[in-house]
Amino acid sequence: MAEKKRDKPIARTTKGKGANYRKTSEGAGMTKKGVAAYRKKNPGSKLQTAVTEDNPTGKRAKRRKSFCARSAGQTKQFPKAAKDPNSRLRQARKRWKC
Repeated sequence: MAEKKRDKPIARTTKGKGANYRKTSEGAGMTKKGVAAYRKKNPGSKLQTAVTEDNPTGKRAKRRKSFCARSAGQTKQFPKAAKDPNSRLRQARKRWKC
């Protein structure tokens, strides 16, 4: 049986034009370009960028509330990361304004 050729993952670059992920110091998470690359590779995907505005309304407010609730669980599961102000978890929660 022939093996299936694996697709290449989205490049995890954090520098230059092809930056798909933010550095931890910049708030972690995917960039707009990274989300676009992922959605191009995965048709039908509903991946979106972070909700970073101060007072989102409607669906964006619900997404933020949901993310904050999920990531709050992660802080309980990984207390070491929750205490480190430079962890990706803390930086992402800060970016989402949780």
